[in-house]
Amino acid sequence: MRCAAVWLGVSLLAPRPARAGRQVEEPLADAVRTALSAAIHRAAPPRLTFDSPQAHSAHQRWRARVGPRLQRRMPEAALREAFLDTLWYESARAGLEPALVLGLIEVESGFRKYAISSAGARGLMQVMPFWVRLIGDGDAARLFHLQTNLRFGCVILRHYLDTERGNLFLALGRYNGSRGQAAYPNAVLAARKRWDLPADAPAG
Repeated sequence: MRCAAVWLGVSLLAPRPARAGRQVEEPLADAVRTALSAAIHRAAPPRLTFDSPQAHSAHQRWRARVGPRLQRRMPEAALREAFLDTLWYESARAGLEPALVLGLIEVESGFRKYAISSAGARGLMQVMPFWVRLIGDGDAARLFHLQTNLRFGCVILRHYLDTERGNLFLALGRYNGSRGQAAYPNAVLAARKRWDLPADAPAG
């Protein structure tokens, strides 16, 4: 998967409910729907590729910093590595910081792939099923697929950022269905700081 910044496990131990998932269905102009649909459906290459050795090294350093912090939430190494590679790719593809997407997932689902909110939002990024009807193939079960969920979530957040002219606070409020209220954006931004690890951050 080329990492150019182009725009566009179920817990068995009484997991806490998914926090969010109150995105509001809004009318979309035909051009917006077409653009979002194209962003969702554009196929990804089967594995990460990099433009330079430096880009590859940057990814490896990032994964070495973040991976150990994620181990408690995703203990299986293969699943954790697949998650990190997919998140790196989909974040870059949508022009988002990986730390922001990690923070949003922490708040939304607690990193539970099969989380369902009381409003019916699904998966790691708690995407509402109406998005699959608006810009997908209508099969909401696909939102439990790792790359599908991350792609929808990142494309939707990018859409909200563009709608709010780059205002991250308001875009996060839209994502949560609580635009203008501080609790959710503040929670995500605080979580982003925890995942924005410096290069010399200790593992674990």
